[in-house]
Amino acid sequence: GLGIEVTLESGFVKVISPIDDTPASRAGILAGDLITHLDDEPVLGMTLSEAVSIMRGKAGSKIKLTVNREDNKTLQIVITRAVIELKAVKAKIQNNIGYIRVSSFNQKVDTQIIKAISKFKKDNKIIGYVLDLRNNPGGLLSQAIEISDFFLDNGEIVSTKSRKASENRKWFAKKGDLIDGKTLIVLINYGSASASEIVAGALQDHKRAIILGENSYGK
Repeated sequence: GLGIEVTLESGFVKVISPIDDTPASRAGILAGDLITHLDDEPVLGMTLSEAVSIMRGKAGSKIKLTVNREDNKTLQIVITRAVIELKAVKAKIQNNIGYIRVSSFNQKVDTQIIKAISKFKKDNKIIGYVLDLRNNPGGLLSQAIEISDFFLDNGEIVSTKSRKASENRKWFAKKGDLIDGKTLIVLINYGSASASEIVAGALQDHKRAIILGENSYGK
């Protein structure tokens, strides 16, 4: 495939976010781009699954996307398809800051973050942490709850409200802050959606983190 998370909006394929280190991100596809044509065939009238099936294809094959950007620029972008391998978590220490990049919320994100923080803690000079959720389109609700809980001692993380009161649910943080109350910055942008917004929102509501960047996707 190409390495993009997409939805359908006004009949066009809208990019929620490109995925790190994929053909789409390397080709310059941006969150918010509207894909209007696939190999010069109009997207208008297609279902999302039909459009996605055209974008997918054999690794090494090419596809031309016609993209409309917010500033009314129309771009022709040729992308070579590849096998998409998701590496959800990257971590490093920079200037005494523990930097954790999370590109999606898959099943192993929680264990990878625990490993990264445990490794960081061996460096006694760490003064704070950055959780980078830019262009993270989301993933598993359970992982969003778990990651939020890593940095909270108590309080509601997220709730779901149904038409049936019996189906309403709430999730609360358990005691224990993995980074021991150190300063936490969360980076978001327009490509931060769904599970990313749950994490950023919970940490912001409980005044546990400073949120920096742009308004999120709004999912």
